[in-house]
Amino acid sequence: MAKKIGVLMGGLSSEREVSLNSGKNVAEALAKKGYNVFTVDLTEDIEAFVATLKREKPDAVFNALHGKYGEDGCVQGLLELMKIPYTHSGPAASALAMNKVKARQVYKSAGLPVAEGRQVSKAEILADKVLPRPFVLKPACDGSSVGVYIFGKETEGKPPFDETTYPYPDSRPVLAEEYIAGREMTVAVLNGKALGVLEIVPTVDWYDYSAKYTDGGAQHIVPADMPADDYAAMMAMAEKAHEALGCRGVSRTDFRYDDTKKGEKPRIVVLETNTQPGMTSLSLVPDIARFAGYSYEDLVAALVEEARCENSD
Repeated sequence: MAKKIGVLMGGLSSEREVSLNSGKNVAEALAKKGYNVFTVDLTEDIEAFVATLKREKPDAVFNALHGKYGEDGCVQGLLELMKIPYTHSGPAASALAMNKVKARQVYKSAGLPVAEGRQVSKAEILADKVLPRPFVLKPACDGSSVGVYIFGKETEGKPPFDETTYPYPDSRPVLAEEYIAGREMTVAVLNGKALGVLEIVPTVDWYDYSAKYTDGGAQHIVPADMPADDYAAMMAMAEKAHEALGCRGVSRTDFRYDDTKKGEKPRIVVLETNTQPGMTSLSLVPDIARFAGYSYEDLVAALVEEARCENSD
């Protein structure tokens, strides 16, 4: 009898539409592979969500949620309590990776290179006491480049925002990092093994939300064109980030690769690790997986077959 798989999608975060797109693609792919599939749209009605899972009694769930509650360990903890096997990382790794400030500490402890940066307060931002320009501001706990701002040297001496333009909730932690010139790279890791390095070449100034989810917003080059030793080093760093955070299933670690200084060795910097990478038609992990020999259907099936609860061993 075919395994019954529930696909979790939607959610309550700013990435809800991306998750719905991912979930639709995943459900169709799993059905093609012969699984008995149903979808669950996570809304604020948690009782209905739990009731659906109790009624359907899936053999496993594919977590296609992104952002708050779906990627930060919350839904993983609920599934642990319900003893329902699920794809991707467990509660602890999900929470760590989702918090960019905490993840930076893990990277540094593991010997991985990170940009200079720190958590900053609203008062420091409004007083222009952040970092030397150029620098980047980003929410500590959001994805898909939501709320990311880059400030160049041309704005030197001018506060990034004032009280009326400040874009973050007062309680939201904000990470400031030095801006790293160069190229945007990303590496997918499946079950602890890096699949390949992909370069993202946006058709706009930088790889923002629109570029990520608009057809033609960015070109994906895989394998990335870079020296073989740097390629291997980046693959190894992604595997180490995956391991250090305690990830399982698939993860995607993003990098900056600064090869702009002639005569100097390129600089590789780890930016963040995504434990619930997108699975839309424009997403990065499926492109890298295809390069490594996995069809989209094979990739989602591989994740389902490795689904488990964190404490099942």
